[in-house]
Amino acid sequence: MTMKLFTRSAAVLLAIFMVSCSNSNKEGQNENWAKNAVEIADAQLKVLVQKSDENMDQKRDSEGNLPTVNAESKSGAKLLPRSIGKNGKVRFENPFDWTSGFFPGTLWYQYELTGDEFFKEKAKEYTALLKEVSNYPGTHDLGFMMFCSYGNQLRLTHDAESAPLMVSTADNLISRFDPTIKAIRSWDFGKWNFPVIIDNMMNLELLFWASEYTNDPKYREVAIEHANTTLKHHFRDDMSSYHVISYNNDGTVESKGTFQGYADDSDWARGQGWALYGYTVMYRFTQDPVYLKAAQDIAHLIMTEETMPDDQIPYWDFDADDIPNAPRDVSAAALISSALFELSTMVEDGQNYFNQAEVMLKNLSKEPYLANGDNEGFILKHATGHLPANSEIDTPLNYADYYYVEALKRYFDLTGVKYPLNANK
Repeated sequence: MTMKLFTRSAAVLLAIFMVSCSNSNKEGQNENWAKNAVEIADAQLKVLVQKSDENMDQKRDSEGNLPTVNAESKSGAKLLPRSIGKNGKVRFENPFDWTSGFFPGTLWYQYELTGDEFFKEKAKEYTALLKEVSNYPGTHDLGFMMFCSYGNQLRLTHDAESAPLMVSTADNLISRFDPTIKAIRSWDFGKWNFPVIIDNMMNLELLFWASEYTNDPKYREVAIEHANTTLKHHFRDDMSSYHVISYNNDGTVESKGTFQGYADDSDWARGQGWALYGYTVMYRFTQDPVYLKAAQDIAHLIMTEETMPDDQIPYWDFDADDIPNAPRDVSAAALISSALFELSTMVEDGQNYFNQAEVMLKNLSKEPYLANGDNEGFILKHATGHLPANSEIDTPLNYADYYYVEALKRYFDLTGVKYPLNANK
């Protein structure tokens, strides 16, 4: 069996080289903001690790063991930092929370950026908390949970444990696929018959990896079917996306609407980010121009949004009724920036995507968005989780930090700028 881990086509590799060359003249010129951002992320994450370690220690029994995690009931100790709660302290969640993979994933990216073994050891420790998630079929968020954690661990350490766990996870993910509807079911709650959310595009990367690793096309085929169904039904004429499409059992559409956006017909910012990132990944693995066009059309919509603020950090929903006083969402900005960096490598005229991504990343890397010595150890401020439910508004979120550090990593790769700690690696 030949292992093909996180491969890109020769065309995409060439595009990365071309974009890198076109931006290489920036190296050493006004790049202090990026190095400063990594240093602040370094300091913030070490604070968050300390708080998380202390919380973990409080959960250990007299013999030093952590509570058993139960895949069937999703129960377990709340060990992984997610955000700041309404009490002003770190909100911890158990490994079956949909956000559980982002904190260890952020630690893996920080290790990759800095070469600091502290982050490698802590990333391994917090990744290991998710082991039982590989046996859980009760969510579509398995890619978020396992690919961000174990996927990065495998990519950076080539350990023997990660790959089998991720294959098991991929099997559980495709168990949620309905061959008549041709989509992976998202939620198991609510009044919808078969809900599929735009976020689910983010979990398909795990399936492509699984097909490459196992040489079994079934995972890839499910990913393509799901992406095609989503492309057919989720998008309006301008390529803005609905959040939730529910299907009848025969594959016809039951309803189109939102759960986390402002209104059923509104343009929820993070949803646009999920869509942009998802179809960029689809093109990476398939080289199908249909997916590239979708990614470009979504990018165009985002980049020409009339309600996008001057600093390019979007409001939580582009159609919110209280703009310009609506909350911002740095998680959407970080996600979009990271996706645009990759999209810039896929087309000949990708510089405009790179420029937009860079502007967003630069603005995230300063006040009022970048924390410095506060924020309970999280990196970014002013994210919006689920505003209609009055949940996690104007707060840090672990997935905002994850895509922010990923965007920084992509920026360094494309510009050739080196962070000092691993400049010789």
